[in-house]
Amino acid sequence: MHEVEDKTAAPDPLAPETVTINMGPSHPSTHGVLRLVVELDGEVVKRVIPHVGYLHRGMEKIAESMTYHKFIPYTDRLDYLAPLSNNVAFVLAVEKLISLEVPPRCRAIRVMCCEIARISAHLLWLGTGALDLGAATVFFHTFRERETLYNFIEMITGTRLTTSYPRVGGLARDIPKELIPQLKEFLKTFPGVIKEYEELLTRNNIWLKRTENVGTISAKDAIAWGLTGPNLRASGVEYDIRKAFPYSGYEQYSFEVPVGSTGDCYDRYLVRIEEMRQSVKILEQVVATLPSGPVNADDPKVVLPSKKKVLTSMEELIHQFIIVTEGFPAPHGEVYQAIEAPKGELGFYLKSEGDKSPYRLKIRSPSFVSLQAIPQMAEGMMVSDLIAIVASLDPVMGEVDR
Repeated sequence: MHEVEDKTAAPDPLAPETVTINMGPSHPSTHGVLRLVVELDGEVVKRVIPHVGYLHRGMEKIAESMTYHKFIPYTDRLDYLAPLSNNVAFVLAVEKLISLEVPPRCRAIRVMCCEIARISAHLLWLGTGALDLGAATVFFHTFRERETLYNFIEMITGTRLTTSYPRVGGLARDIPKELIPQLKEFLKTFPGVIKEYEELLTRNNIWLKRTENVGTISAKDAIAWGLTGPNLRASGVEYDIRKAFPYSGYEQYSFEVPVGSTGDCYDRYLVRIEEMRQSVKILEQVVATLPSGPVNADDPKVVLPSKKKVLTSMEELIHQFIIVTEGFPAPHGEVYQAIEAPKGELGFYLKSEGDKSPYRLKIRSPSFVSLQAIPQMAEGMMVSDLIAIVASLDPVMGEVDR
């Protein structure tokens, strides 16, 4: 005979009680419109579910009705803290699809843009990540150098945030002559500034308590969850697309791939600090070996004419009008091109049916993939640790929701 549950019995006063709360979607501590549904037992995280989609803009679907050139500005709005990296990744995918080679100077300038973007993005991560944990001073220090980098970006592209500088087949324009001397001066002083950041944090007792052994993930689990970039390398996996699958001439430059050992928030901090030093090393080599020559491929059916010619020649104006309005057809086929963006592997999958627009475009955004590892990192930790974990992953919701 089965026992019948006595529903009139008083609840066990010693049974644990949990409460479910929403962390976000608000910008502080979730780095954008990220919503975390958190089940708490006191201040211990029993369960956490990342909810995304509050910023969804349907970029991948929009691309199906855009010409390849016209979609470039949309890539700025992915990781809007490193738009130059996004631009380069997309145009590399299109150039791979249409089998177009760009001149050496263009390749070098693209590397320059990517490494400036990497340092800038890591500086913002460091400043805001420290701010999340109460270290407000660091924020002001990192934004000092970041402002200098934005001045460089403005010199190169004419704007500071949404750059749209690379083009299919080259660049919108060559870099100005005054950039190189100023960039050289920055590269001389910046390593000393990185040391200054480390003096504020690396052996800071509060920083250590908030980041060491917090949000730990093993190399095996990091690979299983699809983590890339600093979040993967912090777990001890020496994988960097610039080394594994070089693009834009990265194989010409000497640099090291920093890796961690524990895979916690502290290791993710150390890896990004060292990555900024390595970016300085790459930029020094780019500046020292910058080739001369054109920045655009000699392919009038794809490459837009220079602005000077457009403003002085009716034929060039018509030429630009045709490319801008009608685009260019890409051959049948499909390609995948990835780069080592500041947040990890940023990839573009393109499928063409021979039209001026992609039949299908899929964006592999590193922030989106990183978020799925939050439950494994955070469950069993404290609420305060959850703040540190999210910050250490460096997500940007623009590329999560796309």
